[in-house]
Amino acid sequence: MRRTLLGIAIGSALLAALVLSGTAGAQRGGATPCHLTPHEQRSLGASYVTSLKVKNTTCAKGKAVTLAFNRCRTAGGEPQGKCDRKVGRYSCTEHRYDAVPHVQYSSKVACVSGSKRVLSTYTQNT
Repeated sequence: MRRTLLGIAIGSALLAALVLSGTAGAQRGGATPCHLTPHEQRSLGASYVTSLKVKNTTCAKGKAVTLAFNRCRTAGGEPQGKCDRKVGRYSCTEHRYDAVPHVQYSSKVACVSGSKRVLSTYTQNT
């Protein structure tokens, strides 16, 4: 058990470093960070939306796309569901990481419509 927890801790630290390095790259690419209030973090369709960045669109539109993606993802009633259709005019891809089976997982989502980008991360309790 101790070895498993240590492995999870090390894996989480490595993934956090990767996410942070990806975040820095997104800022260099012109993505604008959006402020999320604690209420917004909990009300955009996931357990917690932990970050949101937009490029060539507004933060309000980014929040709407994020909410629509999470509603699509959970439409079947399962918090670990997947969205396999466009959200409005945005095509979204998701990369899940840092999973603790039957407890929670984290995810990076990129939604694209032409030159518009909505980049978000979230944590979902299952």
